[in-house]
Amino acid sequence: MVVAPANPMTGEPAATGSVPGSVAVAACAAMALFYVAILYSPTLILRLPPPSSLDCFMIRRFACAIVSSTISMVASAILLGFGRLEDLPSVLGVFGIRKDHLWQAVVFPLFLTSLLYAGSLVKKSWSLMSPCRGGRTNSGRGVRSHDCVRSDAQRFLNWASSCARNVMVWRNYVVAPLTEELVFRACMIPLLLCGGFKTYSIIFLSPVFFSLEVLHCLCSMILEKAHLNHFLELYFQQKYSFLKAFLIVGLQLGYTVIFGSYASFLFIRTGNLISPIVAHIFCNVMGLPTLSSSRTKGTATVACVAGLAGFCWLLFPATSPDLYNDRRDGCSCWHGYCSWN
Repeated sequence: MVVAPANPMTGEPAATGSVPGSVAVAACAAMALFYVAILYSPTLILRLPPPSSLDCFMIRRFACAIVSSTISMVASAILLGFGRLEDLPSVLGVFGIRKDHLWQAVVFPLFLTSLLYAGSLVKKSWSLMSPCRGGRTNSGRGVRSHDCVRSDAQRFLNWASSCARNVMVWRNYVVAPLTEELVFRACMIPLLLCGGFKTYSIIFLSPVFFSLEVLHCLCSMILEKAHLNHFLELYFQQKYSFLKAFLIVGLQLGYTVIFGSYASFLFIRTGNLISPIVAHIFCNVMGLPTLSSSRTKGTATVACVAGLAGFCWLLFPATSPDLYNDRRDGCSCWHGYCSWN
């Protein structure tokens, strides 16, 4: 018998449940398959006519992703033994949906993740400063600087307005991070831990959890053709060699898997779902980290190395469970996961 942890907000005992390891793995695999398969239900199952535009197509997928996430949360809660309405506060706590320690759960993981992109941030800052630096003259320095600031402000407003109307922005920075973290972190990790898998096995070693992440990536690659289209574009249009195009797409896919491990680490350490969500959004905004750039005269490379060193140094201190919870009752993790086994 597995005893679920007390509600971290109230301290009240939660419901009890039993999840065999095989059931936990099967449930996680089913959630991963369902998350991808339901995206094609409007045309294959509901027999709706093909969408008339990209916006209509993506809105359908948004609705499917929300339905999939909701069903996965309900199924996970039932398997964990939270079958009553009064268990809602407890199950939300287990899923990491909390309002306490919110600023810590946002600021610390965001800062930690940004260290991995120190080179990218330096490169972007360099690009932003170059037009202003080149446009200054000794005779009109004040006017040029004022014009540059005003131009940058107008450019930012135009960019923000364009993003708000772009359905792909909503997919990449809102719907995908929220639903993927709900399913692949909030729903799966409690089941796997409750099923007897150790935390570091789930993050680094367990082929079961890795197969779930890889399955999600491969299904997205094959069904949505995102990586496949990118490969064809590199190979045929940009005239990259087959090996170079394959390595670029493979690097992106590997980066996605590595991020899944990092997001799981954040969720387990902080106990708050907002932590992997903000990291997910930030990584989607930044893309692949910049390792070097000739335009920055080596500054980006130095920043990248320093950022990586800072990330390794702060990884555990910045994600210490004590920063995100008032009390843990002597447990090594705020959720009480360590006592579930």
